[in-house]
Amino acid sequence: AMPELFESLIYAARRELIISTPYYVPDESLQNALCSSAYRGVNTTIIFPARNDSWIVAGASRSYYADLLDAGVNIYEYVGGLLHTKSLTLDGQITLIGSAYMDRRSFDLNYENNILFHDPAMTAAMQERQRQYIAKSRPVTREMVQAWSLPRRFWNNTLAMLGPIL
Repeated sequence: AMPELFESLIYAARRELIISTPYYVPDESLQNALCSSAYRGVNTTIIFPARNDSWIVAGASRSYYADLLDAGVNIYEYVGGLLHTKSLTLDGQITLIGSAYMDRRSFDLNYENNILFHDPAMTAAMQERQRQYIAKSRPVTREMVQAWSLPRRFWNNTLAMLGPIL
């Protein structure tokens, strides 16, 4: 049920969606949900670690940046160490936190546990933490991604093909 929960929350967003995750190797429907959120005018932000503990997952995650940016998703890379928080806040009302990464392994193989809160006060506290992460992050722009060398893009896309087993 974890991928359905993430997708349902993303599609339910009306104003603001902020996500932090160290691993992002989505299937097509999760990637489409995030892009659709931004296309609908939802202020959609995702925070990744600049330095990941898995170079394979880092490369695979970056292969999705161009499509996210083209849709209008704000991407930040946290530079204050390994960001390991897995959080989602939605419209100042809902918070999802737990152990599930936004990758196929968490959704299809691992036993993960997340907690969903409908609590504006808790969501405000989590959003403040997410804003602290953003303050210690560098924004990722289309120009940065377009400047990546062809071998780097090829490498990231090759790693993304391993997504189902990462």
